[in-house]
Amino acid sequence: MHPFTIAIPDAALFDLEARLGQTRFAKTLPHTGWDYGIEDGFLREFITYWAEQYDWRGAEARLNAFPQFVEEIDGEAVHFVHVRGQGDTNVPILLTNGWPSNFVELLPLVPLLTAPVDGVAFDVVIPSLPGFGFSGQPNKPGMNLSAVAPLWAELMTRLGYDKFLISGSDMGTGVEMALVRDVPERLIGAHYVNVFSGFPRPSDPTPEEAAFLQRADYMAFTEGAYVTIQGTKPATLAVGLNDSPAGLAAWILEKYYVFSDNGGDIANAFALDDLATILSVYWFSQTIGSSVRLYKEAFADPQLMGPAPRHQVPHAVLLPPFDNPAPRAWGERNLQNIVRWSEARAGGHFPALEIPEEMAHDIRAFYGQIA
Repeated sequence: MHPFTIAIPDAALFDLEARLGQTRFAKTLPHTGWDYGIEDGFLREFITYWAEQYDWRGAEARLNAFPQFVEEIDGEAVHFVHVRGQGDTNVPILLTNGWPSNFVELLPLVPLLTAPVDGVAFDVVIPSLPGFGFSGQPNKPGMNLSAVAPLWAELMTRLGYDKFLISGSDMGTGVEMALVRDVPERLIGAHYVNVFSGFPRPSDPTPEEAAFLQRADYMAFTEGAYVTIQGTKPATLAVGLNDSPAGLAAWILEKYYVFSDNGGDIANAFALDDLATILSVYWFSQTIGSSVRLYKEAFADPQLMGPAPRHQVPHAVLLPPFDNPAPRAWGERNLQNIVRWSEARAGGHFPALEIPEEMAHDIRAFYGQIA
């Protein structure tokens, strides 16, 4: 294992500040709020904050306080955080995120899970998906979610964990499903944030399932254009996002607004520092292009939506209320061995950032049920 320390050169910071200061904002329609995309007033305020108030060096020091490593696995450079628990019993857990997040989203869970409760704590492993953050960028097609799963399994083997828990959301759920499918004997349990709405549609949905799928279709039509672009022409999109930090911010922050529990103000759900840090990791690592390319790889993955063979892996599902929560019937139809089904009191698509205490509690309670 090769220890890793984030150390962005001063020249990169000066370049980012200069680019932000030279942002050429687009003319927008007045009084449209977020209906047409990123709200102009918020974007202008955020760009000023990112350029003039945000302290990357402070954020860099906070990130470096988490032990980080880079390991080459099957030709891929995998960046990961590894923090050991402080309990009498330490349970290994792998946390895996999706897009537009990176490993920064999951860090609030680390102190909550590594602290002992009744003697039980967790060894937390947070790998960065290939093409995200400080992991390497794949140099050939085919690095899809199913292909990531054996990398994660091998990483846990090299860390000395024969069996482990896994918790995933968004694109990370696809990796989680692949691990359940391919190496169920390695998994203590699988914890999901919501249930993916893209499973094959049944001919006999329950009324609750039909309403859930109708909401999913509406969201796909009104808010899902980015999925189509990233899943078809990611290289075209990447040029602008990799060249303009303001463009990068607009593209990503709109998703954090739309898919979070914020009551109309994104600052109700997220600290601006956290958003700026997530964006800065993308910017300094120049991985926005490789991150959006994962959508095209996922769309071409023939195994992703295939049915899992019968297995004995216990499953848990946490359902934030502002993430179009799936009904239990949909979960039972598409997942196996659900032993815990929890409706969160708040939160949206990013519970590790929005409601980390509740998410950590749900993971602990799940383990308590299956231990």
